[in-house]
Amino acid sequence: MSAAIPTASDVVIVGGGPVGLVNALALGREGVTVRVIEAQTDVSDEPRAMVYNWSVLDGLEPLGLLEDAKRRGFVSQNVHYLVLATGEAVDLDFTILEGKADHPYNLHLGQDKMVRLLLEHLKQHPNVTIEWGTKVTSLEQDADGVTVTAEGPTGSRVFRGGWAIGTDGARSTVRKQLGIEFEGLTWPHRFVATNVRIDLGSRGYRPVTYQVDPKYGAVVSQIDTTGLWRVTYCEDSALPDEGVGDRIPDFFRAMLGEDVDYGLELYSAYRMHQRVAQTLRVGRVVLAGDAAHATNPTSGFGLTSGLYDTYALYPTLAAIIRGEASPDLLDVYSEDRRQAFLNIVSPVSTETKRIIFVDDPERLGQDLAELRRVAASPELQLTKFMAGRAIGTPTPVDQQLASA
Repeated sequence: MSAAIPTASDVVIVGGGPVGLVNALALGREGVTVRVIEAQTDVSDEPRAMVYNWSVLDGLEPLGLLEDAKRRGFVSQNVHYLVLATGEAVDLDFTILEGKADHPYNLHLGQDKMVRLLLEHLKQHPNVTIEWGTKVTSLEQDADGVTVTAEGPTGSRVFRGGWAIGTDGARSTVRKQLGIEFEGLTWPHRFVATNVRIDLGSRGYRPVTYQVDPKYGAVVSQIDTTGLWRVTYCEDSALPDEGVGDRIPDFFRAMLGEDVDYGLELYSAYRMHQRVAQTLRVGRVVLAGDAAHATNPTSGFGLTSGLYDTYALYPTLAAIIRGEASPDLLDVYSEDRRQAFLNIVSPVSTETKRIIFVDDPERLGQDLAELRRVAASPELQLTKFMAGRAIGTPTPVDQQLASA
C-alpha cells in the first residue's frame, strides 16, 4: 500500500551525494523547499571523490562550507608526476596562482566527510528534508510539476515537486526515466580505487601524485593527515570481477616493493566512461553531476564539473521558482554544461589518462619532455591550471541580466 503523498516541495532532488546535497543546501538558503531522495540508508564510505580542485572553492565559500571543510581536511599546492620505472619526478606548483585566485590550492576531504558536513549544515534549514533508504522507481511530469514514485522503508511512496534535479550518478534512474541517451564511450578496462593506510610521503609521494607507467599507472592522493591514502589504478576488464581483491597485493608489490607493509581499508572496482547526456533538461527535470556526465578520474574533473553544474543551476532554478526568470533559462544551463564537458572536461581528462596510464608508449618520451617544459615555465603552468576554472560557466540568470 502506498503511503500518503507528502506535502509537495518546490524541488525534489534524487541523489544524496555531494552534488545533490550542495544543490539542496544552496536552494534551502534561498528559501526553496527541497526534498532529497537517497537510495542508500546512510552515508557511503566507499572510495569516491576526495580532492576539490582549487577552482570550485570560490563557490563553496558563500555557502558557508569552505572553512569548515578546510578544518576537517587539508590543502595542497602541488601536482607531482612520478615515473615509476625511472623515479623521475616532475612537479607543477599551485603557488603560481597566488594573486590570481582567492584559493590557490586543492582541498582534500573524503566524500563521506563532505557529505556529513553538508548534513550538519542542512540541519539549519527545516525547509530541506532527506528521505534515506528510498529508491526511485518511476518519474512522471505534467505542466505543473513532477511526481516521483519510490520504494522506501515503509513501502511505496509518492513525492511531488514543482521541479526535480537528478543527481543520482552515472547509472541515473532519473536520466533513464526521461529516456535521455548517455552519449560517449566506456573505457575497455576496470578502475580499482583503494583506500590504504601507509606512509607514502616518506616514499616520495606528494598529496596529489600521478604515477606514470604503462602497466602500473595510478592516481595517488592523500585523503587525510592520519596516513590514509587513495590509490586508483586500472586493470584489464577481461579479468574476473571476483578476483579484484586478490590481485590488489600484486599491484602494491610492483609499486612499492616486495616487503611493503600497508593496510587495505576499502576498495571499489568500477568501469569508467566518457559520456554526456544528450540533454540536461526535459521539461521540469534537470540533470547535474555524474547523472549528466561521467569522466575518467585522472584530472579530478568529475566532481569539479558537478559542482560547477550546481553553481550554474541553483541561482537559476531559485529565480524561476520566485517568478523572476523564465524556465527557458534551463535550456541555456543544459547547453552550457554540455559544452563545458565536451570541450574541456572530457578532452583534458582523456589526455591526462593517456599520459598517466601510458596508453601510447611510443609517445612517452615526448609526453615527459612536454611535462618538463611546462614545469619550467610559470606561464605554461598557469595555462594548464586554468583549465579548472574554464569548466565553470556563468549562471543563465547572470547571462540574461548582462544581455538586458
